[in-house]
Amino acid sequence: MTFWLPALVLTAALAIKLPSIIKMWRDPLLRAVGGLLLFACAVFVFAAPGTIAWTNRVTGVPNISAPLVYSLLTALCASWLLLIIAWRNGLTDRANRTRRAVRLVVAVYAGVIVALWTLFWLADVPVERLRDLDTYYATTPFMREQILLYLTAHTVACAITARLIWNWIRTDGLDAWLRWGLRLLGVGYATNLFFDASKLTAIVARWTGHDLDWLSTDVAPAAACVSATLVAVGFIVPHAGQYLQEHWRVRARHRQLRPLALLMRTVGAGREPFAPQAPAELRLIRRETFIRDALLQLSRHLDEELRARAYDAALGLGFERGRAQALAAAVTILDAVDARERSRDHGRGAAPSEPDNTYLLREIHAVSQVLRSPDEIKAVRARAAAPAESVSAHD
Repeated sequence: MTFWLPALVLTAALAIKLPSIIKMWRDPLLRAVGGLLLFACAVFVFAAPGTIAWTNRVTGVPNISAPLVYSLLTALCASWLLLIIAWRNGLTDRANRTRRAVRLVVAVYAGVIVALWTLFWLADVPVERLRDLDTYYATTPFMREQILLYLTAHTVACAITARLIWNWIRTDGLDAWLRWGLRLLGVGYATNLFFDASKLTAIVARWTGHDLDWLSTDVAPAAACVSATLVAVGFIVPHAGQYLQEHWRVRARHRQLRPLALLMRTVGAGREPFAPQAPAELRLIRRETFIRDALLQLSRHLDEELRARAYDAALGLGFERGRAQALAAAVTILDAVDARERSRDHGRGAAPSEPDNTYLLREIHAVSQVLRSPDEIKAVRARAAAPAESVSAHD
């Protein structure tokens, strides 16, 4: 479970990022993220004891899983550094610098992988070890150097990546979800250092004749599991958080329009299109369209002079300008609804002044919100209905 849980979380992160990676394949940052998640998944799959035994059995070479897992881990380290390079030096004016840095990382870590396999073939490792290979062969020539090489490459990559990510977090203008994702990534990469420290301590203990193998077999895998999970969640959080935030915002705007939509049903515009299975964005667009269409039907009954008096009245009652505009519009719409009903009964014509629908059609959310405050509308309506000379005008 120590190996398969992070593998599942990393696979989920890769699945979430995959559409963006495929769509914008030319983006070096996304390619680096994809490579990172892919190698991270592979490391935990091939480092599981069951997979190690299967690989050794299929190839017929005892412990051949060691250089395979070490190579995947080294490639993962390279992908960490490539991700940071893509972020730090992705600007056009730094293209040459970016290419040089990428070539350096690829060359160094490819050389490490070649050295890992060379040292393995030079070493004598006949006894298969599924969990404690690093400590069991800690004093074996060539195998000792192989273990130290992969741990050194891993430690350097972790330290550099964690440091640069924490520097990134301190920059201004980051989205809140991105900042939280980076924090998780930073903690995840820092936690990886516990993996290296545990392994190295156990190996040094073997060199000095002590037995601290439990640090390598128990503590190090647990640290790697926690680290990988934090890294995977760090990649998921910005996407999931932004999606949920946008979804909530759309649904909130849809709910805000409910009072105005209910009022518009009374003007003969019919019922609002209802499709619960439709995406939230589509339902919001349909509600906005329904309201604007109804307002256009109501426009000839809008009294522009009443709106001006209601605006002055709202200012006189101490409302700020934006709220006063919305209250004046609400008073005008309610009056227009009444006027429309009276025109049906008595044949009354249009309002005496030419209405300006620009504000109403643009600010339907503000108008709908003030409809939730009937006491405020009542106060403004009463003051606007008073003789003009009793209304205090405010700029």
